[in-house]
Amino acid sequence: MKKFFGLVFSLTAIAAVCAAALAYINAKTAEPIAKASAEKRVLMARAVMPSDVVSVEARDGVFVGLDASGKAAGFALEGSDTGGYGGEIVLMVGFKADMRTVVAYRNLKSAETPGLGSKLASPEFSGQFSGKDVSLLRLRKDGGSVDAITAATITSRAVCKAVADAQAKLQILGK
Repeated sequence: MKKFFGLVFSLTAIAAVCAAALAYINAKTAEPIAKASAEKRVLMARAVMPSDVVSVEARDGVFVGLDASGKAAGFALEGSDTGGYGGEIVLMVGFKADMRTVVAYRNLKSAETPGLGSKLASPEFSGQFSGKDVSLLRLRKDGGSVDAITAATITSRAVCKAVADAQAKLQILGK
């Protein structure tokens, strides 16, 4: 019985030391990870802005791109849809100043099938969205103007919905 309690004590002590070490590492790395994530979002927002944007400001969850005169030339924000084949798709979507015309999007998060749904980030697919009004961004088979990724219709539909989600949020937050 004495041996049993010795083993329990040893394992408990090891577990406590490991838990303390993990807590310390988490506390030390949480801020740098959050900072890197915020910087990534700003870089992605810049990447989807119109070309005449010279600076970007974050305002209430929306990145506002300002031209040389200080006037809003574009907007960027996250849009998402949970209907992707691999789950949630999160995009950073850029819009022109009219808040309806898509400039570009970048994939922030997805777990789509490699080689199929993961093509959502390819220029061949994402380029179809550039310069188009959000109201036209549905798959051709759904009456829109976007050609689906071959063998990845579910993912293609989810991307269209994520772009529309970003535009809907922009309409609410941008007013």
